Amino acid sequence: METQELHRGRLIDHIQLVVRDLPASRRFYEAVLQALDVPIGGTGGDFFWADELFVSTADSPAAQGKLTGRHHLAFQAKDHAMVDAFYRAGLAAGGTDNGAPGERLYHPGYYAAFLLDPDGNNIEAVHHGPHTRSAASVKITF
Repeated sequence: METQELHRGRLIDHIQLVVRDLPASRRFYEAVLQALDVPIGGTGGDFFWADELFVSTADSPAAQGKLTGRHHLAFQAKDHAMVDAFYRAGLAAGGTDNGAPGERLYHPGYYAAFLLDPDGNNIEAVHHGPHTRSAASVKITF
């Protein structure tokens, strides 16, 4: 078996979104993830994935024929410029405005933008202000 490498955070191993229109979703997510400097990790006829996010059609064996419904996902951004780029890229790739980039009242320094993806999921990019990370990601090799 070929060695693989995954990068993960602490709480979520993966999230699956089951979508109606995979090409529309792929255009949207490729655009916003590129703006966030996260590459698409893999693709197949009925799915694609990037880091913890797995997106598939309802026909995918993992989906069991059902759409997932509306979710809110918040992606990490390294700075305000990355949040802004996420917002512009998502709008250009078929996303709908759900909150332009700006400071939010959640805590001091919370800078975010919100978009609805082609299935109505609320997708956010957030920068929490000045902070330090212990590592860029958790690396899992198997």
